[in-house]
Amino acid sequence: MLSHGTVRAVVVSWNGAHLLPACLDSLAAQTLPVEVVVVDNASTDGTADLLVARDVRVVRAGRNLGFAGGAALGMRGATGHVVLLNNDATFAPDAVERLVHAFDEPSVGAATAKILLAGTDPVLVNSTGNIVTADGRGTDRDFRRLLGTESADPDVFGFCGGAALLRREMLDAVGGFDPSLFLYYEDTDLSWRMRAAGWSVRYVPAAVAEHQHAASSGTDSPVFRYYNTRNSLVVLTRHAPKSVAARSLARQGLGLLRAALSAPTAPTTRARARGIGAHVLRLPRTLAERRRVWDGSAVSRADVATYVGRA
Repeated sequence: MLSHGTVRAVVVSWNGAHLLPACLDSLAAQTLPVEVVVVDNASTDGTADLLVARDVRVVRAGRNLGFAGGAALGMRGATGHVVLLNNDATFAPDAVERLVHAFDEPSVGAATAKILLAGTDPVLVNSTGNIVTADGRGTDRDFRRLLGTESADPDVFGFCGGAALLRREMLDAVGGFDPSLFLYYEDTDLSWRMRAAGWSVRYVPAAVAEHQHAASSGTDSPVFRYYNTRNSLVVLTRHAPKSVAARSLARQGLGLLRAALSAPTAPTTRARARGIGAHVLRLPRTLAERRRVWDGSAVSRADVATYVGRA
């Protein structure tokens, strides 16, 4: 079934020693054996000592590379397909095997799992893949939907990097994550590049993961706000139709205005402003990347954009 090589599972962790045992136990229990690579992003919480007793390959980064840079480092040298699993997530025992089955269809470049939110009663969905909204937000399809009411459509715009399988041939063709994104929107960016090259994404509902949402980074921190703001603008400008990119910038500008009026000195307000500023400073580079990806692409931007706004 695999084209070549062993499936490699890449787990990126920064000060996540309290999260890693459950994650790694779930990978060790897979019905399809995987090579596990943990990228330690210069943790200082005892992660190195914890990993000594684990049957995993450890790649230690000299500094925190974020998820994008850490995952890119962990993928380096892989000869087969690559599984991604967040350090605050766990897989059901047959999840990897279920994801691999999606690659029986040769056009599928990525298979994305059904990710459930841990600790919710009733059970809520975290993701059935990634979508892009009409106002330019990359987000999880079916986020916080009641389990059993989520979408069953296997055709989804993008994969969720928290629990997914990437085809080796796709990575060879279009490359992996952009390390400069550091954190957030790296999966949306790669999904867009995949689509431009003619690859599809398949949602696999039988492949189940459970996720402690934002346990490793939080959603109300300046770090989250800076990278989420900057990267949403960079990725939308890099790939989306001009009207969608413009709506994304307007949305972020309005968000900054509201934050400045309600909490002008808050760290998250300053982070939002820095994110918009960083986008503006790198705009010439982003526009050059836009031309490089889409000039002569296998699939037109307009065709891929039919997924924008689709739930």
